[in-house]
Amino acid sequence: MEKKTCLYDRHVALGALMSPFGGFIMPIQYSNITDEHNAVRQHCGVFDVSHMGEVRITGPDAERYVQHIFTNDVSGAPIGQIYYGMMLYPNGGTVDDLLVYKMGENDFFLVINAANIDKDVAWMKEHTAGFDINLNHQSDYYGQLAVQGPEAEAVVEEVLGISCSELKFYTAKVVGDIIISRTGYTGEDGFEIYGSHEFTQKSWDKLIESGRCKPCGLGCRDTLRFEVGLPLYGDELSADISPVMAGLSMFCKLDKPEFIGKEALVEQKANGVPQKLVGIELADKAIPRHGYAVLNNDGEVVGEVTTGYHCLSVDKSVCMALVKTEFAKLDTPLQVQIRKKVFPGVVVKKKFYDKHYKK
Repeated sequence: MEKKTCLYDRHVALGALMSPFGGFIMPIQYSNITDEHNAVRQHCGVFDVSHMGEVRITGPDAERYVQHIFTNDVSGAPIGQIYYGMMLYPNGGTVDDLLVYKMGENDFFLVINAANIDKDVAWMKEHTAGFDINLNHQSDYYGQLAVQGPEAEAVVEEVLGISCSELKFYTAKVVGDIIISRTGYTGEDGFEIYGSHEFTQKSWDKLIESGRCKPCGLGCRDTLRFEVGLPLYGDELSADISPVMAGLSMFCKLDKPEFIGKEALVEQKANGVPQKLVGIELADKAIPRHGYAVLNNDGEVVGEVTTGYHCLSVDKSVCMALVKTEFAKLDTPLQVQIRKKVFPGVVVKKKFYDKHYKK
């Protein structure tokens, strides 16, 4: 049975289209995806992302443990710094992609994907042997709002009364009982606010009542992250898709002494991978969807679409696709089969729209 976030009743009251996602009943859209997408690109939108999972790692060996399970390097990190990376299987496949917040000495806050919460927590617990840590699964406590868009800083400060202008990109701080960070998953400036269910409900109400922040569903969250080339677990990353295949090697620090899956990635970097994630731009307005076949000019299937849309911000039909490595070079002509027709396209960079983060 799907779970509900602490804002479920508010979504229903606003007339949101609700649908299952990651084990939760979540709002897909309120008005329409295009309006919500444009609100975030041009002004400000708020997302309920309370379905995301949170795990706190503390204790004398907290840093050593995080280094063991996480591909990025958190050693000696300043307090408040955030890192993006992955947890991997020994064969290099992806358990999940996640954010790691350095909250204090030997105190780390891990944010994981909703659909993977149970799997991730079990995986973490399986790998605690030999580490003096406390693993505290906090997903049921936290609600989370994502306030995104060029006006996000002003809205958070003026509507919620939370000072955030001093936060740099990929940093966080504690304010009373809440955590606020500046990462974003939309390509725009934005903040994530973690707090109790009651705090999350009150903050949502203030933001909506202010009229300065449009409620946005997961539909436009997907179009926003997609067109700036950000991956979604289950599409661009999975147990069968390694960070090397997905073009995310920069978040895997192979000069670290060790982490689970490191040997597999070293081998992949040395010998190559059979498939790579690419962007494809179609000449036509037809929309490629997840799972559609990608063909070479001889009509041979050489891959499949992971995510595809008519890109709202640049008015082009584009997709990300996992294709055989020999077809992954920029400007390679490829075709996408959409229902019974085949549409020509060309390999392009996966970032279809430029990010506008505040650095």
